[in-house]
Amino acid sequence: MMAFAPPKSIDGSKMQTKMSTWTPLNHRLLNDQVFEERRALLGKWFDKWTDSQRRRILTGLLERCSLSQQKFCCRKLQEKIPAEALDFTTKLPRVLSVYIFSFLDPRSLCRCAQVSWYWKSLAELDQLWMLKCLRFNWYISFSPTPFEQGVWKKHYIQMVKELHITKPKASLRQKAAHLGNISCGKF
Repeated sequence: MMAFAPPKSIDGSKMQTKMSTWTPLNHRLLNDQVFEERRALLGKWFDKWTDSQRRRILTGLLERCSLSQQKFCCRKLQEKIPAEALDFTTKLPRVLSVYIFSFLDPRSLCRCAQVSWYWKSLAELDQLWMLKCLRFNWYISFSPTPFEQGVWKKHYIQMVKELHITKPKASLRQKAAHLGNISCGKF
């Protein structure tokens, strides 16, 4: 028998152990079984600890991890917890993103177009602006080619300019209330 070969017997007295008299190092099946039992026990303990205790344990474990293990933990956390500045339009199907944008008013759509080039391409889609124009019975007088983009948005802007609408004006009721508060004095 060679000096570095593991013993053929799995007798407990001849098994190699490290830091414990009951952790079998050279018998894979028993080692896996003991590991799973300890992992389950650790999970039960973790469930009973307070938030502060859990944080201390996690901090201690991360400090013991190698760089590659810390990167592994980081990837696992990113899978579980999405980034805070996640762009939903890149994760959702395009059709669903367009549907969400269809609920926005024209001013909000214009603001969305300033977020990124992808949002600009979504916010300037003719299918969004056509609905806004048709709501006011604003039709275009020609058939745009498939290569023309933003025709309906340009038409919407032109129609609004023709109506001279820039800001909501004060209602007649507000003007009457304002005039009612003014009194004439005698000099």
